[in-house]
Amino acid sequence: MPELVITVARFGFLILLWIFVFTVVGVIRRDLFAGARSGRLVAAPRTLGAVAGQAAKPAKVKRGRAAHQLVVTAGQLAGTRITLGEAQITIGRAEDSTLVITDDYASARHARLVPRDGQWFVEDLGSTNGTYLDRAKVTGPTPVPLGVPIRIGRTSLELRP
Repeated sequence: MPELVITVARFGFLILLWIFVFTVVGVIRRDLFAGARSGRLVAAPRTLGAVAGQAAKPAKVKRGRAAHQLVVTAGQLAGTRITLGEAQITIGRAEDSTLVITDDYASARHARLVPRDGQWFVEDLGSTNGTYLDRAKVTGPTPVPLGVPIRIGRTSLELRP
């Protein structure tokens, strides 16, 4: 092969390598700093029950009662309470999420809670590290009983009456 063809192939490969590196860095940067732009920790309806950093007491699982609150039981926002209504709750690092969590293991759009016929369902939105209901990985819309922890990275949430 002529030396010119080998040299052009080397430079072409080098250019493709740098395009790949810049693309990967851009994706990582966008994911890491998605929730940090606004400086908010929690968006829209919230009430603080316990002092931040102090975990709320775990609730007993009770059947037949409707959930009225989403409580953060572990993580940076421990003690945060969101009053539930008819709207879905989005959870992630993106600033437009209903519950913005600054957890290293959470994706920008990590999971959502959706009400259906008086029951709440949790769905993973294609997150990198997954969403867990108790100790089981969520693979599709899964009903959430009262008091059963939903784990996203180091953050745990529970539905409460």
